[in-house]
Amino acid sequence: MIEFANPSRFMALSARILPWLATGTAITLFAGLILGLLAPPDYQQSDTVKIMFLHVPAAWTAMMVYGVIAVCSLISIVNRHPLADVAARAAAPLGAGFTALGLLTGSLWGRPMWGTWWVWDGRLTSFLLLFFLYVGYMALGATIEDEGRAARACAVLALVGAINLPVIEFSVDWWATLHQGESIFRKEGPAISLVYLVPLFLSALGYTLLFATLWLVRVRTEILERRVRREVSARM
Repeated sequence: MIEFANPSRFMALSARILPWLATGTAITLFAGLILGLLAPPDYQQSDTVKIMFLHVPAAWTAMMVYGVIAVCSLISIVNRHPLADVAARAAAPLGAGFTALGLLTGSLWGRPMWGTWWVWDGRLTSFLLLFFLYVGYMALGATIEDEGRAARACAVLALVGAINLPVIEFSVDWWATLHQGESIFRKEGPAISLVYLVPLFLSALGYTLLFATLWLVRVRTEILERRVRREVSARM
């Protein structure tokens, strides 16, 4: 894996992978959308349950992306791989977008189910904090002109902010909440019917592949922009 941290090798490998990722993204998202729309109404939530196919994958992907940023930040600090900081910075806007989608769809789902758009419970508050961490990470990187100092500062913030991930995950177990607990990865098996579980997993996979596709595109774009900046600087 270390050899692919070389920008030239990464560009060559990612160019081969991107078409397959884009195709997989389109197939899984389309399949998840169709199966989700065709799923029957829930006996309690009626058609409102279908918001789950947007909300749950968005929340999962938002947390996964921040985990990716934290790992890349650790590599950037410890090993100083050429692509580590680039990869982390490229993922941040995507993670912020998935987090915003999770917050929006969660509010739309919560209004008919809970009778309110928002409650300040552990899960929702910690997930909102995740959005602020994304915004703060991007703002910090934009305000420091020196790339080396910006990389270190952003990496430290990302690693400190990673403490929030287990808080989000276990908040429903630690504090009283309106948010439902774990309903899929349980010892006794999923509490969700297959008619909902299949499109949910397809949507989650589609969101994950969508992130991977956009992430590679953003990393490739940043590498090309840095090459152009170096060439321009060399000519001046």
